[in-house]
Amino acid sequence: MLDILPDGVVVADGAGIVRVTNEAAGRLLGIPDGVGKHLSDVICLQDNAGNDWFACAAPYDGLTTRTSLTEQSWFLPDGVELLITVRLERRSPQDPVDRVAVSLRSARARARLDRERSDLVATVAHELRSPLTGVKGFVSTLLLKWDRLNDDQKKLMLQTVHVDADRLTRLIAELLDVARIDTGRLSLFARPLDFAQAVERVLASVHAGTGREIELDVVGDLPMVLADPDKLAQVLHNLVDNALRHGDGNVRLTVSELSADEPFRGVKLLVDDQGDGIHPDIRTRVFTKFWKHGTRGGSGLGMYIIHGLVRAQGGLVEIDDAPGGGARLIIRWPASDAAAD
Repeated sequence: MLDILPDGVVVADGAGIVRVTNEAAGRLLGIPDGVGKHLSDVICLQDNAGNDWFACAAPYDGLTTRTSLTEQSWFLPDGVELLITVRLERRSPQDPVDRVAVSLRSARARARLDRERSDLVATVAHELRSPLTGVKGFVSTLLLKWDRLNDDQKKLMLQTVHVDADRLTRLIAELLDVARIDTGRLSLFARPLDFAQAVERVLASVHAGTGREIELDVVGDLPMVLADPDKLAQVLHNLVDNALRHGDGNVRLTVSELSADEPFRGVKLLVDDQGDGIHPDIRTRVFTKFWKHGTRGGSGLGMYIIHGLVRAQGGLVEIDDAPGGGARLIIRWPASDAAAD
């Protein structure tokens, strides 16, 4: 039974002789069969300073109240990192250690988590630095040269500061949404909505900040959808912003009712850009955190948030090729009566 465990297990008796090992332990330690050997010869690990695990852990010494050793990081001679947890067993609190059970597992998962955290720090630092530099620069100029600037110059600088402050606010909101999606604590306040009107409101606000053409085609009568208005608007904003960032031409949105062969009754939204498109081999990675494509910048969180918010409200997200080249994002959103069912 021990051989089916993903973690390595080594059990030694009171004399330090190994009595049980499993296949994972042999694979991790590079010792196919450690039974009959001393524990110190089987678990040959060192820390970064070159200290030996058995000498430092001293599993058979120390206070009689010790029952376990917390998880620690140790290294094999070839530099591979392992995480070690130890359980000490005594017949009674005053007796010497009768058995030592050691659990071993690879540190790759923790290393991957550390890399994700480093990516988060690097992304946040990079995204915050640009608007903060602009805010600091213009505010410093206003403070130093207030009397020498005319009203138009002051207004232009304050408008730029306002735009940069909005960028900071959006980034902070994205990070909070990522944390809520990851922990399953996303709060939704859904109600029946007119999907086409929601799209039109978002496009009206986006038009004010871009000179690019954004086309909207609403096909037929649409059923009401069940959605959180703020979260739906956030999804639509991110979709349009992504299409504008990764395409040089026009952006086209098409809204229609889902056909009868779709998985549920509702509304379909197609967002087509005229960029380079997304190769099928990498489409599965698009909705992961910090995914970036091309050189157009961004936090790498937009598509992850789109996917999380749509799925949380019962919808589906898909990537395809746009008819005229570029990428097509497909959103399927359930109707209010379909969601209720």
